[in-house]
Amino acid sequence: MTEHETSPLPSPADLTAYTHRVIPILGAMGIEVIEAGRNDVAARLPFGPNGNHFGSAYAGSLFTVAEVLGGIYASTSLVLEGAVPLVKRLEIDYRRPANSDVVSRATLPDEEIERILAETAANGKSDFQLSAELTDESGTVVATTLGHYQMRKF
Repeated sequence: MTEHETSPLPSPADLTAYTHRVIPILGAMGIEVIEAGRNDVAARLPFGPNGNHFGSAYAGSLFTVAEVLGGIYASTSLVLEGAVPLVKRLEIDYRRPANSDVVSRATLPDEEIERILAETAANGKSDFQLSAELTDESGTVVATTLGHYQMRKF
């Protein structure tokens, strides 16, 4: 364990319930946390409530399931008393229509986690980037994102 790992990670089900409570629209969208590791996080967007008038996933829903990944890290590895990761900007490239459920995934390496935590502890904030890949049920990449976040103490 590193100096910042002090307790067991919450389960994906616990994180799903928490995100639905603090951001109710995520519950209405049916977003579900399916992986909540120190380095790897993932969330599923069900097609049903997120389809659009063209028969594919609504662009805003795809954006949301990618953006929420940064916040999941606040409960897994970017855990620092009084600090939270905030999105500053998110760039998304829509590659193909999504006609099924979609999973978004992101990874933060240990070295980056430790840098973010140390810099935030020392300076009250730390900028970082988070890339995500969104895939449909067949494994086709339907979108990619690059999130610009800031871990900030309040």
